[in-house]
Amino acid sequence: MSQPTFSPHMPRRRRYLWIVVLVILGLGALVAWQFWPRPQTVAATLVSGSVAPSGFTRASAGTPILLPADQGAHPDYQTEWWYFTGNLASDADPSQRWGYQFTIFRRALTPDQDKRLSGWSSNQVYLAHLAITDAGRNTHVATERFSRGGAGLAGAQSQPFRVWLEDAEVSEEAPGRWRLHSSHDGYTLDLTLEPAKPAVLQGKDGYSQKGSDPGNASHYYSYTRLQTSGTLTREGQTHPVSGLSWMDHEWSTSALEAGQVGWDWFSVQLDDGWDLMVFQLRRADGSVDRFTSGTLVDPDGKAIPLSANDLIIRNEGTWRSSDKIAVYPASWQIEAPEHDLSISLTPLIADQEMRLSTRYWEGAANVTGSHNGRAVQGRGYVEMTGYAGSMEGRF
Repeated sequence: MSQPTFSPHMPRRRRYLWIVVLVILGLGALVAWQFWPRPQTVAATLVSGSVAPSGFTRASAGTPILLPADQGAHPDYQTEWWYFTGNLASDADPSQRWGYQFTIFRRALTPDQDKRLSGWSSNQVYLAHLAITDAGRNTHVATERFSRGGAGLAGAQSQPFRVWLEDAEVSEEAPGRWRLHSSHDGYTLDLTLEPAKPAVLQGKDGYSQKGSDPGNASHYYSYTRLQTSGTLTREGQTHPVSGLSWMDHEWSTSALEAGQVGWDWFSVQLDDGWDLMVFQLRRADGSVDRFTSGTLVDPDGKAIPLSANDLIIRNEGTWRSSDKIAVYPASWQIEAPEHDLSISLTPLIADQEMRLSTRYWEGAANVTGSHNGRAVQGRGYVEMTGYAGSMEGRF
């Protein structure tokens, strides 16, 4: 669009009109700049815990999770996320492997609902992460985007289920079938996800306690085995793919407490039909917190809760980030002796670090081991936080 020029021969009325238009546009830009948080401010708010939790609802035991009603947003809680991870292979050449992570986070800036009349106004901020691990190229790409929860730019709803940030979204196409679509840096995911098992309520009936204060907890459910098919497009070349995905939905106001610096989260899908979730909390002195927990899910979807006493977790080797800021475990051994389970997890590639507003490691893994006296293989995903700085007070 060409810029207006103010010729001395321009009629006075037109000159005044252009001046008024430019003043209005300038004031509008100034107001938007002043009152809508910039991305770095939003990022800091999302990851620093700088918004005081006073006034928000805290997770409590005995609060039931009702599906599908609870698939949407819970704006009276401060923090919420919808987490999708998966291992994919090319239908034409199964040796071609990819891992993906797609997450939408919601953070409330104030405990009171925004009552302004404008559709643009909102006290909810949304953040989307997309990461692709490309085993063939030994690469991992990751991005994040921010938006307000107003004017239809971002949000979450229960029925039909939909969570989105602009054109990145998961939506319900039909009962029992979701579509995931997102793009970044030459990669596009277009996937269909169908639960092969019912939702699993993590912790005690969906109440997942993280600390000694009962309110340091979250409401948490998972779909542990989502049959996945669709396409992955890389630099204009489309690959039909299939595999398994995992979905976590969690909401809370305060989870970690003093002395808890981070967590290691594992999701595992074994070829004997069993699934495993382990959530290990780490303390500043290097010990494992007693609120570490997990869930073993049988082929029919029955959930078996695991406590810290049921689990043995060992790290093997280390991997250091390219800028030397963080040192992470390089592989893991997980045992649940009472359930005759012993598995090893090895990253699909070593560098799957998320160098975003929150720095953490999240990546696809290969799984081998034994279960119920038989050799098993599988796929998994691992998340490690608190290695590049404590997460205490952030979530």
